[in-house]
Amino acid sequence: MRIVITQNMTVDGRIEMLDDWFDPAAQDEDLAAEMMRQTEQEDVLLLGRQTFEAFRGYWPAHVDDDTTGVAESLNRADKRVVSSTLTDPQWENTTIISDDPLEAVRELRREPGQDVVVTGSIQLSHALITAGLVDLYRMFVYPHWQGRGRSLFPDDHHGTPLRRVESQAFAGGITYAAYEPTAQ
Repeated sequence: MRIVITQNMTVDGRIEMLDDWFDPAAQDEDLAAEMMRQTEQEDVLLLGRQTFEAFRGYWPAHVDDDTTGVAESLNRADKRVVSSTLTDPQWENTTIISDDPLEAVRELRREPGQDVVVTGSIQLSHALITAGLVDLYRMFVYPHWQGRGRSLFPDDHHGTPLRRVESQAFAGGITYAAYEPTAQ
């Protein structure tokens, strides 16, 4: 399977949400359609514990009022959560990865199928980037300058040459672009 990092970020490249620039329920029709198109290619949703707990605390309770279809999709998804402390995920279709997450991702990468998608999960994303395990970067850029917080790439990362393979602009100033590493 292909390892894909999908992140929402500010124009200054910050993925750590320290301000109110992102609202998962505030998506226009085209943006929601793009996200659902990507979800259809997803076999596994891979999350770090903190992002998993944030998703688990929000999405299952919003199935009835979610007009985007994300809540229902997440409830059905094959979810894997990386955690050394979590013992009961308390969310259907969830498997805990308590051993070496990089080896677990290498194993997923060797399996047939579509995408293993990582979103949020900054520490996990940074580990995957550093290990050279990312096959595609999807970036949804929001028109907000945050000026602080962690970014998509680790601070000590020496760079990854990328080639843009998709791009699209949405109402409200949000842009989307997908990039493949050209060399790893």
